[in-house]
Amino acid sequence: MPKRTSKNPDTAKDGSGEALGLRALNRATLERQMLLGRHELPALEAIEHLVGMQAQAPYPPYVGLWTRLDGFRPDGLARLIEERRAVRIALMRNTVHLVSARDCLRLRPLVQPVLDRGLRANRADREGIEGVDLEALVAAGRALLEERPRTARELGELLGERWPERDPSSLARAVRHLVPLVQVPPRGVWGKSGHPTHATAEAWLGRPLDPDPSPEEMVGRYLGAFGPATVKDAQAWSGLTRLGEACERLRPRLSTFWDERGRELFDLPEAPRPDPDTPAPPRFLPEFDNLILSHADRARVIADEHRKAISSRNGMVPATILVDGFVSGTWKAERTRGRATLVIEPFEPLPKEDRDALAEEGERLLRFLAEPEGAETPEIQFAEAQQRPRGAS
Repeated sequence: MPKRTSKNPDTAKDGSGEALGLRALNRATLERQMLLGRHELPALEAIEHLVGMQAQAPYPPYVGLWTRLDGFRPDGLARLIEERRAVRIALMRNTVHLVSARDCLRLRPLVQPVLDRGLRANRADREGIEGVDLEALVAAGRALLEERPRTARELGELLGERWPERDPSSLARAVRHLVPLVQVPPRGVWGKSGHPTHATAEAWLGRPLDPDPSPEEMVGRYLGAFGPATVKDAQAWSGLTRLGEACERLRPRLSTFWDERGRELFDLPEAPRPDPDTPAPPRFLPEFDNLILSHADRARVIADEHRKAISSRNGMVPATILVDGFVSGTWKAERTRGRATLVIEPFEPLPKEDRDALAEEGERLLRFLAEPEGAETPEIQFAEAQQRPRGAS
């Protein structure tokens, strides 16, 4: 297991205010994201260290943990969800995250402003609840969801009986934004399927939300998983605004640096900042991986010219590959007639040694994806590079 406390003496002088280059930021972030080497950690501890894993789709967290942890198996995470020790709930950026039960209760109150803003962002939803007594709507939604878990459609239909002149889907979405709701199993369980079905976090976990959550603690944990980082980085990750105030309150306990553009970076004094030349092995990241989504300036993990290749109007983020620590292409797995195929599409032509390393890691990924049925015949395919190499004529 890689040491989590190692620091490069040339770039880790506490409070030195020195500059950190792009590769220094890349290697620091990869180490904290457990991507420089697989770690021997329990899945729940890893999820808490990462401050949750984005999880709009059910399976990306499984792949995200496999690529970070030594010996990870999907049934370990499935048990955490079934035993209510980990839950799927809308949190940072108003997106579904897989978090520990403890983090669900302490993070959800902090991000309520993000969900409030999300409720009003859609004109149709905003107009759909205009004039509705929101306190009464929240109380009615809570009562229905504490009676038993329900899908959004079921919830909307029942709420529509009380507010028949309103759009049922708008009523259900309002409750989703105003009440902390978890998606209950079998949703999110490896090998199972089911429509998103919700219960209140308090009823599902049998505990109340944290009555006094700490923004400073949240920022500190963000730095531990994604730093060094600017205030805008922390805000991009969380969806919150005015986190500069929390950073100022933390400043006496933090180290400060500068990036190549002269922006101030905050960091935990004892957080690892490896040498920029530390080797970074090839890695396969799942869809929506937070490594790609948690900084205002994402150049530390993906070049600006490549961001368009993973951007879409509907907010989908494809599964990606890391080569030398940077996002260098996308991948997808296909299973047909007993054959498992991994298709790798690089942004630029890759050297043979990188292709070989990706192929070796890709075969391990296919074996993981085949669980529990067992290994299928693996095949690795490299699609044509999405763009010509820089400098090509």
